[in-house]
Amino acid sequence: MSLTENEKQEVIGVNYKKIIPGTSGDRYVPYRERSGNESVVYFTRELSSEGLRKIYKRVSAGLSGKVGIKLHTGEKNGPNIIPRDWVEQLICRELPEAAIIETNTYYEGDRYTTELHRETLQVNGWTFCPVDIMDTDGTVMLPVKGGKWFTEMSMGKNLLEYDSMLALTHFKGHTKGGFGGSNKNIGIGCADGRIGKAMIHTTPGSDDMWDIGMEEFMERMTESTKATVDHFGKQIAYINVLRNMSVSCDCEGCAALPVVTPDIGIVASTDILAADQAAVDLVYALDENDHKDLVERMETRHGLRQLSYMKELGMGNDKYILIDIDNSNRQVGADEAVKDVRPFTG
Repeated sequence: MSLTENEKQEVIGVNYKKIIPGTSGDRYVPYRERSGNESVVYFTRELSSEGLRKIYKRVSAGLSGKVGIKLHTGEKNGPNIIPRDWVEQLICRELPEAAIIETNTYYEGDRYTTELHRETLQVNGWTFCPVDIMDTDGTVMLPVKGGKWFTEMSMGKNLLEYDSMLALTHFKGHTKGGFGGSNKNIGIGCADGRIGKAMIHTTPGSDDMWDIGMEEFMERMTESTKATVDHFGKQIAYINVLRNMSVSCDCEGCAALPVVTPDIGIVASTDILAADQAAVDLVYALDENDHKDLVERMETRHGLRQLSYMKELGMGNDKYILIDIDNSNRQVGADEAVKDVRPFTG
């Protein structure tokens, strides 16, 4: 049935009015140019299961009830995902009743269907706790408050079964998003594989399933994230692991481009914008030769629009106090936090 323009105004949460994306997604905003309040972000250089457990404890106070750990479990044999033993130790010692939560992919690959996804989980060793593929049994629409692209977003139905969420994210580059932090992990990772991810990636009626990019993509993804963040309220926390940071996402598996950016550490916050902004700031604080590939990926994809749009949507602060938990909880700047980072040697 052909729809009139008025009837097209809102269909499955998509706003068909003429919308203009924001700009400047290719421009990094230095800290001195930011305004507003400051949030707290914790930082450790200890890239280990113990380091992950220690920093988790700094942000875990609001997590209660049934906890879902939103983790990118990766394509088969993906080389850069968060080490399984780190996650296993975190769950066994701190979150014994938690489940890893995921959704199926939009593209045809190792995680396209639940059956293929389960097989991939076995190959990658995610067998030590329950893994809930949340869109296996259907979808649910969650409201997007204050969005300009969506009024609601389609999520894996099982998301509603959780009281709290821990976004445990491998921070890295991304082909479409420029970088993948907590925002990408939740915005793409909780949207279901057929409806929600299509709403973010594809203009309705387009023959190209990946036709949406640059600032528009960042805004759509961020609005999807906002639906989940609003749903959990204060019962959500964010950890970004800055390790094995290829310019490619873990969804590219063994085809990911080689890692050339040195490992930095782990950041955590109860503010999603502050967590992602701090991770980006730490990358930019590296020597130019160490960060040039990852910075180029962020800027050429206009991925920094993720940060400015989260701020516009009131999702957090881009100013923060960085607490060095390795050194008596001392406040440090990004430059000091990375001053002893060793150049990547392969």
